Amino acid sequence: MTMPAMPSAVLRFFTASQSGDAAAWAAAFAEDGVFHDPVGTPPIVGRTAIHEFIAGVIPNFRPFLGLTPHEAHTVGDAVAVSWSGAAVSLSGRPINWSGINVYELNADGLIAEAKAYFNREIFQAQLDH
Repeated sequence: MTMPAMPSAVLRFFTASQSGDAAAWAAAFAEDGVFHDPVGTPPIVGRTAIHEFIAGVIPNFRPFLGLTPHEAHTVGDAVAVSWSGAAVSLSGRPINWSGINVYELNADGLIAEAKAYFNREIFQAQLDH
């Protein structure tokens, strides 16, 4: 599948998710970046905290297959991307979810803020099933 055209940091966000590389995933963010995963939960603030969050999530799956972008819409320094996610739980159950992320980029082209819109309850129900 071909990735939709999007700014470099946003592309790195998705490719790092697919390779399970927490450091590269977090590196797409500015040092003081903010990640709402999902919107409505307390934000994760700072690249170090974002890295710790991602590095804590990936081992809960075997494997974490990542997020696949489907459409990207860029207007100035803002980007909205529809995506689907896939992983396999430690017990072998497939987990599938989808959403839309909205990114604000800083002057250096890094992610200043990412807002993930997806239904966490649907995601969690698959894990708990």
